[in-house]
Amino acid sequence: MKRFVTAQSPFWKRRLVCIRRGTELLSRFFLLLLVLPLSVHAADKVLNVYVWANEIPDFVVRLFERETKIKVNFSSYQNNEVMYAKLRATKKNAGYDIVMPSSYFVDRMHRQNLLEKLDKTKLSNWKNLNPQFINPAYDPQSEYSVPFIWGITGIFYNTNYFPPNSIKKWADLWDQRFYNKLMLLDDTREVFSMALMALGYPANDDNPEHIKAAYLKLKELMPNVKVFSSETVVSIIIDEDATVGMAWNGDTFKASQENKNIKFTLPKDGFVIWVDNLTIPVNAPHKENAYTFINFLLRDDIAKEIALYTGFPITNLIAQKELPAEIRNNPTIYPPKEILSQGHFQTDLNDETLALYEKYWEELKMGG
Repeated sequence: MKRFVTAQSPFWKRRLVCIRRGTELLSRFFLLLLVLPLSVHAADKVLNVYVWANEIPDFVVRLFERETKIKVNFSSYQNNEVMYAKLRATKKNAGYDIVMPSSYFVDRMHRQNLLEKLDKTKLSNWKNLNPQFINPAYDPQSEYSVPFIWGITGIFYNTNYFPPNSIKKWADLWDQRFYNKLMLLDDTREVFSMALMALGYPANDDNPEHIKAAYLKLKELMPNVKVFSSETVVSIIIDEDATVGMAWNGDTFKASQENKNIKFTLPKDGFVIWVDNLTIPVNAPHKENAYTFINFLLRDDIAKEIALYTGFPITNLIAQKELPAEIRNNPTIYPPKEILSQGHFQTDLNDETLALYEKYWEELKMGG
């Protein structure tokens, strides 16, 4: 008897199953082809930024995202040591595309092969920078860093509590009238530079005996210290949680806009000038996006908004000229050249010296 193969037969059931599976696999394959380029493209549209707290406003980041469609993963730190330790610990795969070391750390990081050599052809807005900040001592050919924000470390005080011009130098802060009133920056080099200059030593001293003397001097100061901070300086000054102490000029200016009793002075026993720089880590995963962001920040309109928001002086000369007269002519923010010439730029120190600073810093904050 002739045998017919029907749709209900085992043979056709197996064939139908195979056909369905083949169709499903083919569909998935074509779907993957469609989705894969989108996924790769989405992965490329990312930027990982790790910078000083309060120096790049959130609205600037959001504007960049809208203009470029690049998603920014933003995180911040409050001192160079934290950033440096994190980058060194993850040297091969840090994951950051931009970091913002201060001047003396640029030199240190590029010598340790942590920073990418810049391709300035990708930075069309480089021309906006003030020549005064190009080719600095810490990066002689401006090969690894883009100067961004700068400032001066000095003394702030509240005239509700202390008469005008009654505090003229760092050494004054050891006076008993300042018991439990001082704010100091939460920054090793800044605090030790203050103590060294109060003792008559250089701000960048590497003499172990001088550093020890500075530590002992700071131990004497501790009863006067109420708080260490770098992130909440402005609010502490405005709210009068501390009425005198160490602060950056930009933060002091911003606080004075809210509290008219706030004054700033450059200590006669010396002061530090610092520059925060935009840099690209050597193993940055999204270098092209990093260049796009840096060039965006170098635009005069963007730099102007950053200056207005932060209160800090900027390295962008074109933007500086566009600032309101009460800001660009304010001696707290932009001191005259003859005053600036008396300041000390922070320079790098060797590992042994830095380790000594850190040892004394930990002992100081632990009450040792």
